[in-house]
Formats: sequence, C-alpha cells, structure tokens
Amino acid sequence: MFKTVLLFLLNSLFIMALELPKSIESRVLSIGSGREITISGNIPAGRTGVIIHDYGKSLKAITYRVTSKGGNRLSVDEYMILKHDNIPNIKTTLKVGDRVVVGNLYDNILLIAPNSRVYGKIVDSTPDRFWIHPDLYAHFYINSGADRVTIENIRQFATNNLIGLVAIVVKDGIKILDPISGKYIDKIPLKIDVDEAHIPFYARVNSHFIEKSGVESYYKMVEEIR
Repeated sequence: MFKTVLLFLLNSLFIMALELPKSIESRVLSIGSGREITISGNIPAGRTGVIIHDYGKSLKAITYRVTSKGGNRLSVDEYMILKHDNIPNIKTTLKVGDRVVVGNLYDNILLIAPNSRVYGKIVDSTPDRFWIHPDLYAHFYINSGADRVTIENIRQFATNNLIGLVAIVVKDGIKILDPISGKYIDKIPLKIDVDEAHIPFYARVNSHFIEKSGVESYYKMVEEIR
C-alpha cells in the first residue's frame, strides 16, 4: 500500500508545470571594451539572447547575439542564426539604449527523454512551451554520422531549428542546457519513474542508431553529454 501511494506521488509530480527559464528584457546601459555590455538587472551566467535595434518608423532588427557572463555583464557576438551567403550582414553599430532580450528562443525546447511515457508526461505538464519532437533531432543525429550526443551537435541542430533550450532527463531530475552557449543553466530536481530506456534517447525512428537499452546505460550516456 505504501509503495503504491509513493509511486502515485512521484508520478503526480509531472502534473505540475515545470519551472523553466523564461525570457528577460532589458536595455544596454553601457558599452565596454572587448565586446562587453552592461544592462539593468542580473542574468545568470550562460544564458543567451539578442540585441534589437530600433531604426524608427516601426523598423526593428536583431543586430547581435549576447551571452551572460553573470550579473549584469554580457558578451556581444555576431548574430549567426540567419547567416546566408545571399543575405547581407547587418552592420548596425551597437548603441546604449538598444533593447536586450535574453532567452528570446526559450519557448522552443528540445526534450531528450528515455522513453515515450516520460516524454509525454513532461510535455503535457508544461503546454505553454513549444516542444520540438526528438524525431527531428534523431534524423539530424543519424544523418550527421555522430557516434554520440554532444553539445556541439546539439548546438548545430538548435541553431538550424531556432531552439532555445534543451531539457535532458537525468537520474535525479531534468538538466536545462542553453545550446547556443553550451552551458547548463539550470537543473530541476524531480524523481522520475523510468522502467525502460532508449539509447541515445527516445525517438520514433526505425534505426539501429536508436535502440532499447538498460535504464542505467541511458543515465550514464546523458551525464556524459558535453
């Protein structure tokens, strides 16, 4: 009886919406040397976003990418998401007062989970986010010829598909990765009942690259994603 009640309580955790990182807006307060800016407010290190410049007459554009260094300091880099040989690069000068949006793509999330049941419960618990199905990443992973999941091949997939966060189910919770910075920015403690697992992750792809395996093998694999 006790075990039945405990199992119900553990599974019921999935009913609660996950507290995932959200976008934060601010303004450029100062521009320092070494492509660094300061903003109002503090941003945890590793979170990425964009700078938006207002040209007037309702014309706005993303001009740079930013990565938080912790506190109110952010590094500034070229915005690469829409890079194409036939599209000219925006060469707008960075200015004080430019709008900063950290986590501009955080509503788009790729979930790496051990099986369909766990995947479904997590997605159902937080319907206000757009969950990218791992089938898409599986096709990318297989076609790339990768022999394991890495932050680099996750970054390539995320960049191509406008994904802002990757949620990875681990043994004692869910690790949250910002795929652009390649940094783990949060971890949600959660006891998850897992009875079977797919290696390297759950996807509805008929391929020898994705196979059923032991649960501990899955946990070992996801802890080694770096």
